[in-house]
Amino acid sequence: MTLLDGKTLSANIEKNLITQVQDLAKQGITPGLAVILVGNDPASCAYVQMKAKACKRVGIYSVTHEMPPSITEDELLSVIEILNKNPNIDGILVQLPLPSHIKTSKVLEAINPQKDVDGFHPFNVGRLSVNLDSFVPATPLGVMNLLKHYNIDVSGKDVVIVGMSNIVGKPLAALMLNAGASVSCTHILTRDVSAYTKNADIVCVGVGKAGLIKADMIKEGAIVVDIGINRLESGALVGDVDFENVSKKVSFITPVPGGVGPMTIATLLQNTYKAALYRLTQRA
Repeated sequence: MTLLDGKTLSANIEKNLITQVQDLAKQGITPGLAVILVGNDPASCAYVQMKAKACKRVGIYSVTHEMPPSITEDELLSVIEILNKNPNIDGILVQLPLPSHIKTSKVLEAINPQKDVDGFHPFNVGRLSVNLDSFVPATPLGVMNLLKHYNIDVSGKDVVIVGMSNIVGKPLAALMLNAGASVSCTHILTRDVSAYTKNADIVCVGVGKAGLIKADMIKEGAIVVDIGINRLESGALVGDVDFENVSKKVSFITPVPGGVGPMTIATLLQNTYKAALYRLTQRA
């Protein structure tokens, strides 16, 4: 069994980004990322702080706009419009979830697709679905980059994705299809998830339910990518996979923490750098 070490790979990505960002600075451009945080959800706040620290490590300018939970939808849209017009901001990220009185789809659609480093705008979603260059959500793209780093070719493989969120499951399915995999998608309405996972070469799971994937649901030698993250009453962080028992059967598996999580942050930084490159081409 080999651990898919996202922590080490993400550190290497950051090292490369430091050089790339410095080269861009010599041409008069410092990549800029604006994060909008509505409310004070502890998990969202912690994640935003991690993004800010990562930006600082590689030399990306970042600013966080903290908004009260009572902010109106129109007020939030006005902030996004200002950021869309700001020439020094290359990427705009709205931390989800938003309060219930704000329509998430409307907010995401307001972001300039060329600054949509989260890859949630329908424009980028559509381009991904037909395998055209686009901004891709950081977590699923991070999964693909992690597999590639370990020379795991998904082409021709039977892949099962457990969890069909717009943020992870659906874009990951598109990436896998584009890479030549045969993809099965399961979700909360699937009657028997194990009927799919038992025969899969690669199982990717991200639903936020600790211990969902058991050893008897995985075939010998399979590859397991655990995208879930859950905090137990003991305070320990675990994924959606029964790691202790599943790891004994598989050829590759991601640890939690230290697997997909660090790759998400690193990939967001890469997307921001990509957006800054677009600004450079526009200036030429």
